[in-house]
Amino acid sequence: MANLKEVRNRIASVQSTQQITKAMKMVSAAKLKRATNAIIQLRPYATKLKEILGNLSASLEGSTSPFIQEREPNKVLIVAVSSNRGLAGAFNMNVIKTTNNLIAEKYSEQLKKGNVSIVAIGKKAQDFYEKRNYNVIGNNNEVYADLSFENVTKITEAIMAGFVAGKYDRVEVVYNRFKNAAVQVLTSEQLLPLPKSEEAASTKETNVDYILEPSKEEIVTQLIPKSIKIQLYKAVLDSHASEHGARMTSMDKATENAGDLLKSLKLAYNQARQAAITTELTEIVSGAAALNG
Repeated sequence: MANLKEVRNRIASVQSTQQITKAMKMVSAAKLKRATNAIIQLRPYATKLKEILGNLSASLEGSTSPFIQEREPNKVLIVAVSSNRGLAGAFNMNVIKTTNNLIAEKYSEQLKKGNVSIVAIGKKAQDFYEKRNYNVIGNNNEVYADLSFENVTKITEAIMAGFVAGKYDRVEVVYNRFKNAAVQVLTSEQLLPLPKSEEAASTKETNVDYILEPSKEEIVTQLIPKSIKIQLYKAVLDSHASEHGARMTSMDKATENAGDLLKSLKLAYNQARQAAITTELTEIVSGAAALNG
C-alpha cells in the first residue's frame, strides 16, 4: 500500500505541474500576440528607413557624421539581448553561445587585452557575464517592464555617445529574430559604425544623382541616428516576441510530456492496485480454506 500511496502522490504532483505549464502556455500565447503585432508593425518602417539610407549612401561620401566612420576595431561592444525569465527552452543560452562564438571568432585579441565590453538587455545575459567577470556596462533589466521606443532609445543613446567619444570602435548586437512561434533565428548585426549595404555599392555604381532637401548634412544628422535607434529597438522587439514564442513552445512540450508521464503513472498505479487486490483475495481464500480444513 505504501507503493500505491507513492504513485498517487506522484500523479498528483505531475497533474499540478501540468496545470502550471498549461497556464504558462496560455499566458505566453496571449503575450506573443501583442509582441508579434508590435514587431510586424515596426518592420516595414525599419526596412524602409534602411532602404533610404542605402539609396543615400552614394551621396554620403565624405560626410562628417561620426556614426559612419570606419575605425580599427580595437575596442568592441557587444549588445546581448536575452530575457529576464527562464522556462523558454534554449532561448537565452543560444544568445549567450552566439555572443561567445562571435567574440571567439572575431574579437579574441581584443578580449585578451580587456577591450571587449558587454551591454546586456535582459537578466539572463547580465547574470551570466557578470559572474564571469566580463566588463558589463550598466543594468538594463527593467526595460521589459515598460518596453517602449523611448526606454530602448536611452540605451541606444548611451551606446552612441560612447562610440562618438571613442570608448568603442565597433558595436554589434546579438538577438533572436522572430520568424514564427516555433522558430527563432539567432542573428548578429553590426550596429556601429553604420554598415555599408550591398544596395549602397550598386547605387554608387549607377551614379544616381539625388536631390536632397533641405541638405545632405541635415538629413544625415537626423536620419542616421534615427536609423540606429530603430535598429536596436527592432532587435529588442524581435527578441521579446521570440521569447514568448519559445516559452509557449517549451510549455506546450512540457504539457505533452506531463500527459505522457501521467499515462504511465496511472498504468503503474492500476497494475499495483490490481496486484494488491489479487494478493488480498488470495490471502482471504487461503484463510477460508485453512479454516475449513
